[in-house]
Amino acid sequence: MDDGKLKGWNHTPNVPINVSPLFTWPLRPLEILAWFWNSWFLITEKLIIVGIAFISFYWFQPPLEETKTLAFGWIVQMYIRNMILMSVVAGGLHLYFYTFTKQGKDLRYDPRPLMKNGRQFTLGGQIRDNMFWTLISGVTIWTIYEVLMFWAISNGYAPMLTWAAHPIWFVLMFFLIPIWESFYFYWIHRFLHIPFFYKHVHSLHHRNINVGPWSGLSMHPVEHFIFLGSVLIHWLVAAHPVHILYHLQYYALTAATTHTGFEGLVVKDQNRLALGTFHHQMHHRYFECNYGSLEIPWDKFFGSFHDGTNEADVRMKERRRKIMGN
Repeated sequence: MDDGKLKGWNHTPNVPINVSPLFTWPLRPLEILAWFWNSWFLITEKLIIVGIAFISFYWFQPPLEETKTLAFGWIVQMYIRNMILMSVVAGGLHLYFYTFTKQGKDLRYDPRPLMKNGRQFTLGGQIRDNMFWTLISGVTIWTIYEVLMFWAISNGYAPMLTWAAHPIWFVLMFFLIPIWESFYFYWIHRFLHIPFFYKHVHSLHHRNINVGPWSGLSMHPVEHFIFLGSVLIHWLVAAHPVHILYHLQYYALTAATTHTGFEGLVVKDQNRLALGTFHHQMHHRYFECNYGSLEIPWDKFFGSFHDGTNEADVRMKERRRKIMGN
């Protein structure tokens, strides 16, 4: 019996996939509150990264007095911290899910193994290629943006938000950054799917039809500058240094967690930590759909939303046929 789910996947979540209720009308306050609660509490990527940002700020971040002047020492300190963070998160997830296969194929979307070899990969294999672009380009550009923002805040070029002056906005900023990410990501992603930019820039990320943790930040350097450039909003919108850390760590580290290829981390037969979304996993297989994320439903507004059903699959195939000119 056809259950309405797509064929060719090891695991599919309940479909149709739903977007956030933030932009539905009339507004449904209880649904909005439930959505925020489920996406933030009790154990979630967002809350974990807030914790990492505070730990980074209080124990592993040079003081603002020091970042007023560009100097090799504190810049290297930040670079090493970011290199360790990315290696622990992406490397740890890869070891858990793919090297030691601790979860087997439970909640894994794509049944196929990651590609060990391939001429399309810079270093001849998917994991080596992904690690190279993530660590050499991704972490470097991530650190460049952090250095720029801390230097700007230290010297008063970018506005600073403090807990003492604006406690409500201080807390709200953590909730608003992922929504800004959703807004920003859709538009830069659509831009990168323009044929010229796709061929010369974004195609590097799309070498990963079947994704793993190292795939998320595996991008062309130009894409890294565009993708992580989201943080430049804080030249206009005031932020505390811990928000800057959270903003960039959220972008970089969730790139790894959302590309694990698994819906979540299973503990005692339950999904205890949501990770990769089927919404974005389909983008890597089908390309011309689901350019954005679920917080702001741009894909629904512009007809590129694949909700995981067979009916949507037929629509997206027709859409892709028109795009390709067939």
